[in-house]
Amino acid sequence: MSSDNAIEQWINVEISDDRVTALLSIPMMAEPMACTLKDLVDYLGRCHIKHGIKHGILQQIAENPRGFAGKQTIIAEGERAVAGKDGEIRMLHDPDHDNKKPMENEDGTVDFKEISRILNVRKGQLIAERILAEDGVPGKSVTGDLIEAKNGKEARFKIGKNVVADADQLALYAAIDGMISITDRGKINVFPIYEVNGDVDYRIGNIDFFGTVVIRGNVLPGFKVKSAGDIRVTGGVESAELEAVGSIEISAGILGHNKGIIRAGVNVKSAFIQDAQVETGQDIIVTHSIMHSQIRAGRNVLCRGTKGLIIGGTVQAGEKVVARTIGNTMSTTTAIEVGVLPELRNELTALRNQLKVIAESMDKTDKALVLLDQMAAAGQLSPERLSMRIKLSHTRKQAIEEQTAAKERILEIEKTLEDTDKARVEVVSIVYGGTKIVIGRYTRFVKEAAPRVFFKYLDGDIAMLPNS
Repeated sequence: MSSDNAIEQWINVEISDDRVTALLSIPMMAEPMACTLKDLVDYLGRCHIKHGIKHGILQQIAENPRGFAGKQTIIAEGERAVAGKDGEIRMLHDPDHDNKKPMENEDGTVDFKEISRILNVRKGQLIAERILAEDGVPGKSVTGDLIEAKNGKEARFKIGKNVVADADQLALYAAIDGMISITDRGKINVFPIYEVNGDVDYRIGNIDFFGTVVIRGNVLPGFKVKSAGDIRVTGGVESAELEAVGSIEISAGILGHNKGIIRAGVNVKSAFIQDAQVETGQDIIVTHSIMHSQIRAGRNVLCRGTKGLIIGGTVQAGEKVVARTIGNTMSTTTAIEVGVLPELRNELTALRNQLKVIAESMDKTDKALVLLDQMAAAGQLSPERLSMRIKLSHTRKQAIEEQTAAKERILEIEKTLEDTDKARVEVVSIVYGGTKIVIGRYTRFVKEAAPRVFFKYLDGDIAMLPNS
């Protein structure tokens, strides 16, 4: 081709938005065109493309431009920037790791006699290391310019009680003999342990301890155990009250008899939960079954062990509920609610009830005020009734303020009910009729049994989809 300008009439070059790729396009040709490799390289130079040029591809285009007509061809590639790896906190001892597993017998029962493993650390022992973030690797555009890379984000120790970091904040050590515990917002603590070698009964009494409590037996009906760390029970809990800032682990299950409550700031792990009330800041993990209980988890309820059964009661989770089986053949009413923090959902119910009470009270106040206004108009208002009229007017004003505040708070909570992206209910085996699924502000009743499904919010409704 004799003229450089001629090449510009039938070749177009585009640079991608990220500046890493250059694409050449040739329109469908009505007449033969010819050019040399040098023509193409010179043209790319005028387009400021000088890095990562694919000379082999350009040679093919020069030899046979018609073969590349009507499509885009990559003719130069730079190097993308590579983001640096984030720093991390690496625990040398994982407080959630169990090296002893319950042994399952042939009849399906589980022997929990040797399930408990207590992670003790000594004063001065290294318990965590801070791995530094890595710098990103810069890239290079097809125009030869440097593309900046994002450096990794540094991790920081979340220092709790009885731990100390070195001067460079690279290592974390135990300040006392005790037990590692991760509490709210990932704080790393070492708590001293209070151990009970047997049952919590009249011999021991109620426990209120500032560290972790380990009970190598059962918690008997009516007793209370409170801990600023974790609670580990190698036996079972019956009609008792357990409260922990950290996690609660109960090897042989919870039998509530609709009395007492289990409340943990982080997680609750148990073999089964029956006729009980259990609340956690994060997850509830159950191996066998959750039956006729009131369950509230800030994040997930996971019931997918050998039985993995949820029957009756109400199970509320901020994000997800996973179970092998939900409901039964008798269509026992079972409510599963996800997509909003349980306390917000329960606050919403309480606010709606409060509005009803306020409305009823205002109705009575209004009727009384109408009567007193009529008496005032007729000049029949005694000093006592005048005082009553002033009080009622004040009461009505207060009620309107309470009503307004309640309505505003309801609107706030309802907005959070719309955020249902992570919310889902997963059924590994089967869900039976009689189950009620609530996601955010939407409700769906399961009328017939369905195998291997999951529920999620989709296009203004709750969709039931196959669980692969």
